[in-house]
Amino acid sequence: MKNTKTSLLQDILRIILGALMVLAAIGHFTFQREEFQAQVPNWLPLGKDLVVILSGVAELLLGLGMIFWTKQKSNVGISLATFYVLIFPGNIAQYINGTDAFGLDTDQARLIRLFFQPVLVLWALWSTGALKAILERNKEDNETVSSEQ
Repeated sequence: MKNTKTSLLQDILRIILGALMVLAAIGHFTFQREEFQAQVPNWLPLGKDLVVILSGVAELLLGLGMIFWTKQKSNVGISLATFYVLIFPGNIAQYINGTDAFGLDTDQARLIRLFFQPVLVLWALWSTGALKAILERNKEDNETVSSEQ
């Protein structure tokens, strides 16, 4: 996917999101490891600690990519948005199982958190220009199909 020009605000928010991902990755490896393990669904066939370490590596790479890999920022944004979708079952499992983690100690707090995942997906796509690139590509594809008919 080609990069699209982004505004200063988008760039700032992209870097902030990248920094938050790096911080989350550090938490996976250190001070929040048990909290992240609490979110891993029981049905996953891998050990919870392994899942936390692997997802921490993914978060570290994606966070650094958001900050530094500007020539591929649209692709990194799509990758991060995809990552957020892939880890969403952990958030659902935390809600369904009533697992306390990250200060979410009520069903209401865990439910509200579920609505923040789409915000993260949109943040990753918008701040990298990926959302605009996707919409432009879809428009071009539709115009191509229309002209072929």
